[in-house]
Amino acid sequence: MKFLVLWRVELSLLSREMAAAVARMPGYAAALRRDAKLAARFHLVGQHGGAWIYDVSSNEELERLLGLAPVYNFARYEVLPLAEMSDEDGNVAEVAD
Repeated sequence: MKFLVLWRVELSLLSREMAAAVARMPGYAAALRRDAKLAARFHLVGQHGGAWIYDVSSNEELERLLGLAPVYNFARYEVLPLAEMSDEDGNVAEVAD
């Protein structure tokens, strides 16, 4: 199961602890990539946060990984489930005709 997770740091919570948590995110991402749980990650240009694509086996696993994120207590999350797009079955072609 793949999920797009948009996370944004709450600047109203700015503190040394939050700055330290943000600094730990690259290491957390590296561990997730080694475990094949993070497919991709991107910076949100002009914002304080990121867009990460998780590849997990269940909703529960995603919740656990989000809860372990260093910024969990300092960020707002938007979680969007992803589905593969395919026109192999012809549905897209039929609509286009």
